[in-house]
Amino acid sequence: MNGPIVQERPASSASWRVALPHSAAAVPVARALVRTALAELEHGADSDTAELLTAELVANAVEHTTGDAPIELVVELLPSGCRVEVHDPDPAPPGDLTTPHRGAPDPWQEHGRGLLLIRALSSSCGHRATDSGKAVWFRLPSVPPQRRAV
Repeated sequence: MNGPIVQERPASSASWRVALPHSAAAVPVARALVRTALAELEHGADSDTAELLTAELVANAVEHTTGDAPIELVVELLPSGCRVEVHDPDPAPPGDLTTPHRGAPDPWQEHGRGLLLIRALSSSCGHRATDSGKAVWFRLPSVPPQRRAV
């Protein structure tokens, strides 16, 4: 067999990979990209929750990593829901993402609830090392058509 090998993605899933600036401007762009990705295919995942959790991951990546290397957003739509990953250049794992928080967040602090939201609202979440740092991810299940907002 001569010629290039082409790998095709199954028709039942789609994915987007976008480089975002390492600045606060990345947060609304990431929200809009997730909203557009879910709406384009009339996907069953909860768009509001996906936007909120994506904004948390991107904001954390901007705030807790140094340098100006871009942050990468990966949105994968699956028959069972969606998976969103945010890649950043810092290899250190995010604190308290997959383990319970040590006590309730301080009500007087402005920070400390993002990872709690991700754990509480996603069907699963985690992080993994990459060649250039880490990827932090969450999954959301599809919402049955009868339970979707109109």
